[in-house]
Amino acid sequence: MVDSLEKLVEEFSKFPGIGKKTAQRMAFFVLKQRREESEALAQAILDVKSKVRYCSVCFNITEEDPCSICKDEKRDRSMICVVEEANDVMALEKTNQYKGLYHVLGGVISPLDGIGPDDLKVKELLARLKDTQIKEVIIATNPSTEGEATALYLAKLIKPLEIKVTRIARGLPAGGDLEYADQTTLASALEGRVEF
Repeated sequence: MVDSLEKLVEEFSKFPGIGKKTAQRMAFFVLKQRREESEALAQAILDVKSKVRYCSVCFNITEEDPCSICKDEKRDRSMICVVEEANDVMALEKTNQYKGLYHVLGGVISPLDGIGPDDLKVKELLARLKDTQIKEVIIATNPSTEGEATALYLAKLIKPLEIKVTRIARGLPAGGDLEYADQTTLASALEGRVEF
């Protein structure tokens, strides 16, 4: 194979869920595209890397700081939904069921991977809870072992603040991720959340 094409296959295969065969198909697709289409793809990648950053309030991804959700005065400011990653915010927003604020942790507690509470945006969450009129925190971590451990840890920290702590309902399969769940499942999970 040609060196530059081989390099492209190698780069595509670094994407999550993309094996060597799929990476090769993607590389040949790019090769067959017109130059303008390939340049548009390359520019989109460069734009994402140069323009997208984290919101200083909720840690969602944004091109403006604070993000559009944090700036939106129509949002219910008495609720914060805590999620693992920014793609979870996108998944929940697609349901059109939740109108509160968000807080992105940036992962979950995972001792086996060397990730503890200090590696997440937990301190920032607690600071937000002290400075605002939050009445409910919805914990929407994934139903994995790490997600459950993180949810329990957060609940123990938040309960003494006399804020209602809820967990999204079990409508999601164990081991599943929010970003891959369908909108109906996510909407049901939000509606059926329970207090810790």
